[in-house]
Amino acid sequence: MRIAQVLLVGLSVGVLGCSNKPLHDIRSNSEGPDEFMVVPVKPLTAPRDYDVLPAPTPGGGNLVDQNPRADAVEALGGRPSALDPTGGIPASDGALVASASRYGVPPNTRQELAEQDAEFRKRQARWSGFKLFPVDRYSQAYRRQSIDPYPINETFRRSGRETPTAPASD
Repeated sequence: MRIAQVLLVGLSVGVLGCSNKPLHDIRSNSEGPDEFMVVPVKPLTAPRDYDVLPAPTPGGGNLVDQNPRADAVEALGGRPSALDPTGGIPASDGALVASASRYGVPPNTRQELAEQDAEFRKRQARWSGFKLFPVDRYSQAYRRQSIDPYPINETFRRSGRETPTAPASD
């Protein structure tokens, strides 16, 4: 009887370990609000002149709405005003784009990378399904491709290169 119980528990654990879970299992277990649905806005500011206010644009953008593209350009030292509103490449960046694509750009890059990544994850998932405890399967699959930033930062500092975005060393 004791052997049957041990076998039953072992079989149950084995079957539970074979479940097919996605790489990141992101679900909320609470009844509260979803914090990812809240979009922060920029702080409100008073206009320079209340007599010269822009006309309202129903359905248009708001001055405090997020604009990730312009914010990224500004954070990298660029001019958000130079962005093409249609999403194209500004003429001033033509030389940069030409240099970056000097060896050619395959038309199906995204599709090819998606297929390669799917094949890579399939190879990585062969033995990762047998786990007794919940683990982050994404970190497991891509562990050899991840970079630990702290040793890399220290290597750059020791070589004398500037690391302006990193906090100062003690």
